[in-house]
Amino acid sequence: MQPKLEIITRKPDVETGKAPLLFVHGMWHGAWCWAERFLPYFARKGHTAWALSLRGHGESEGRERLRWTSLAEYVVDLEAVVEQIGAPAVLIGHSMGGMVVQKYLEEHTAPGAVLLASVPPAGLLAATLRVARQQPLTFLKVNLTLSLYPVIGTPEKCRRFLFSENLDRALAEEYFARMQDESYRAYMDMVLLNLPRPTKGKTPMLVLGAEADEAITVDEVYATARAYGVEAEIFPAMAHDMMLEPGWEAVAERILAWLEAEGL
Repeated sequence: MQPKLEIITRKPDVETGKAPLLFVHGMWHGAWCWAERFLPYFARKGHTAWALSLRGHGESEGRERLRWTSLAEYVVDLEAVVEQIGAPAVLIGHSMGGMVVQKYLEEHTAPGAVLLASVPPAGLLAATLRVARQQPLTFLKVNLTLSLYPVIGTPEKCRRFLFSENLDRALAEEYFARMQDESYRAYMDMVLLNLPRPTKGKTPMLVLGAEADEAITVDEVYATARAYGVEAEIFPAMAHDMMLEPGWEAVAERILAWLEAEGL
């Protein structure tokens, strides 16, 4: 049974006929991360902008079984919201949300897709090994408790993993307070169990990454772009949460320019 999902929508003041945009959040987040900056921005530019909280996140149902929620179930959530929108939507996925978008595109088409600091098609094994090497006690705790929260479980850890030092400290603490646990099953899917099969040219795609990202490296962003036959673009002095970081406007402007170039 499809759980009830939190969906946040921002509409332009005047109907423009531009393609709707559907934003998919990453690990530990919810639709709120898009509502802060991107949804109002793109609505002002004439796009109806949607963001969902995947099951078990934000105000969506399913928190009680979050630990064992699969990546495939997140894809079902994306399918449900695309159907609700009722018109072909450009998909914009951040981090794990980028992996959800990639899995969706195995069986569906979209007018376009944007991957922001996305989990690469090769998965999270390399990122997992980095965490194990840099934070061995955290890695041990994650696998003993089957909880991903310890990776970002203090304001200091969260800031180091997701944000740059350029982000105002009060804002970083506010965002940390809204973070939550993540599915251990979906994490294992992204390490090994359910990796995507990239198809070049099937859907127009923009791949963006962040120079100072501690979660997804620049090399991994380039690998994602190669898998889909496009060129990656890297934003300097920016960390993983590209939609919340100082300089988010440059990211939004690049997406908007790409949408316009694609006639979307």
